[in-house]
Amino acid sequence: MDLPKLENYELEGKRVIVRGDLDIPEGDFTRLEKSEKTYEYLLSQKAKIIVIGHRGRPEDKTDDNLSLAPIAKNLQSVLGAYVKFINDTTGNIAQTEVNSLNPGEILMLENLRFDKGEEGNDDLFAERLASYGDFYVNECFSSSHRNHASFVGIPKLLPHAAGIRFAREIEKLSKVLQNPKRPIVLVLGGLKEGKLKYLDSFTKIADKVLVGGRLPEFLQNIDHKLIVANLTADKEDMTVRSIELFEAEIAKAGTVVVSGPLGKFEDEGHRLGTERVFKAIIASDAYKVAGGGDTEAAISMFGLEEKFDWISVGGGAMLEFLASGTLPGIEALID
Repeated sequence: MDLPKLENYELEGKRVIVRGDLDIPEGDFTRLEKSEKTYEYLLSQKAKIIVIGHRGRPEDKTDDNLSLAPIAKNLQSVLGAYVKFINDTTGNIAQTEVNSLNPGEILMLENLRFDKGEEGNDDLFAERLASYGDFYVNECFSSSHRNHASFVGIPKLLPHAAGIRFAREIEKLSKVLQNPKRPIVLVLGGLKEGKLKYLDSFTKIADKVLVGGRLPEFLQNIDHKLIVANLTADKEDMTVRSIELFEAEIAKAGTVVVSGPLGKFEDEGHRLGTERVFKAIIASDAYKVAGGGDTEAAISMFGLEEKFDWISVGGGAMLEFLASGTLPGIEALID
């Protein structure tokens, strides 16, 4: 995939709009740390940095609980550089602050989803945001499956590139789709029934799809490539026999992708399925990829972070990319 890469551009003194990965709780630094190289590159270039993004689902209304103000402080802590925050996006305050930016300074605007123009992919909203910058960088893979103004509207109007982490996401996930090591085993878990909409695509890509978590309750048609877990009586874990079936398939795999825990892993009494399956994955010789917040939380609980070849910042975005081979946010950078 021929993505334009940030490192190939000279941006000294340029106003650079960074679509940041900011949908995080106050005090959570993980995604910001994973984006750190992009910000450091822009600081080294003495760019004027304008950070935009969203947090939560405010439904087009201002919600102080979903302000990006605390996230600006998070980013400041990660970078060790002052991040100025303003509670405006496309108003006169934002324009004034953008105009006064000096090289090497960072400004963060308020939650884009406070304005209906973001999720509505409104042209005027995108144009107003684009007017602040000379260049656009997408460093938010986790939401790039959304057809929103900050992902697909702004790059139509400005020179643009993929952020450093964003480009790595595409590189690592593409290994599942392009000349992968076979067999490919996809492990689907968690609570979100919406994952099952990808099953048709996944059964074309994968040699086996292992379905656990609460998802077996929602399955109706069983493809021959599916192995569906039997759940314990309380539905909070998988049976030992199902764990053993999953372990046997994983042991044969050349590539494993996992999305979602296999039970209520937060509860010690319902941790067995997730722990044994995840440990089977890291014990295999397969190329190992994981994605999603709950998946990452489980991996962290078991101390397995360094054992995976890649842990994606995006759960839904990772699944969408694997199912379709692209995302709206990627297409906007390539066009």
